[in-house]
Amino acid sequence: MCRTTTRNGGAEQLKKEDQWVEDLDVVAFAADIKALGDELEKQQGDADVRHLNKMIGWSNACAAVGILTMGLGVNLVSIVALSTWTFTRWTMIAHHTCHGGYDRCHPNKGRWNRFKFAIGSTWRRVCDWLDWMMPEAWNVEHNNRHHYCLSELDDPDLVEENLVDLRNMNIPMFSKYLIVLFNMLTWKWFYYAPNTYKELKLARLRRQGKEIPADVHPEWAVTIKTLLTEGSPFYSLWEFVTIVAGPYLLIHFFLLPLPLMFVGQYLNMEGMYASAVKNLVLAELLTNFHGFVAVVTNHAGDDMYRFRTGCRPFSGSFYVRQVTASVDFAYGTDLVDFLHGYLNYQIEHHLWPSLSMLSYQKAAPLVRDICKKHG
Repeated sequence: MCRTTTRNGGAEQLKKEDQWVEDLDVVAFAADIKALGDELEKQQGDADVRHLNKMIGWSNACAAVGILTMGLGVNLVSIVALSTWTFTRWTMIAHHTCHGGYDRCHPNKGRWNRFKFAIGSTWRRVCDWLDWMMPEAWNVEHNNRHHYCLSELDDPDLVEENLVDLRNMNIPMFSKYLIVLFNMLTWKWFYYAPNTYKELKLARLRRQGKEIPADVHPEWAVTIKTLLTEGSPFYSLWEFVTIVAGPYLLIHFFLLPLPLMFVGQYLNMEGMYASAVKNLVLAELLTNFHGFVAVVTNHAGDDMYRFRTGCRPFSGSFYVRQVTASVDFAYGTDLVDFLHGYLNYQIEHHLWPSLSMLSYQKAAPLVRDICKKHG
């Protein structure tokens, strides 16, 4: 993933595929990107809200199909529908709302606003976005730390850094692949939820002006394994369970299917509740896998760049980094984008984090043209 340079006689020599760096007019490139972002923001309005409502409708339709079929034995329809519901509620609806993508254009400021959506209480989590991650913690880890430290050591989502221990393990490669598969099926609760909560705790310490103990490494990821073994200096396992992961675990896997226990008794259909729980668990594995494939690949690859130091947000260097350290995938239709969770517009999203999903659809071909223009 890391692009390297070599030195010869004190002069930095660029590889052939990196020669564009020397020729790029950063100021002109940044001006074009900023102008496009300003124009897209001005264009946001009723159409963006209608598009959001359309995507919400599709996500809710998946929820309805999954919930209505999850008591009818273990079945693929329910598993896929429930998985897609969870995936899209996070990656599309919560993701772009928590970034402020609808702050200016949505008429309901009391809900569809980055400072309101899913935060403040468990009830708001249930109504807006209930997942393993605590929304306040995810807002800090993703919206701030990841977006403004992209592909730096301070980026908590830097894949190659988070997997350094796995790469260094003296075990067969097949065993490493099995560990990766386990991570793909469990990463949201095993890694992402505890690590985002760590970033929230760190942010609070910084706001309070408190120093981080010298023997604590804030860049090290906190996982369930960490909490079960050496523990974390930021919070306890009990705190994590009761505040962060517990509400989702209890409500999603036990309370959501609970009515089927009584429906099954009324209809004389045994096992409806157990079937529902099984479908929810299998859907959880699938949505973790789906999310891993859609999320992790956005900033991983041999042609992605890494950076040793930070840069000023929305500067020329910032814009260049968002393009060279992010990946776009096939895009252009609502169905394709829905299945990607609109994460297939990763370059555009990192250039302008607070735009709507519809704006990213409009922006992608224009950003590609700008990149071609500047070589």
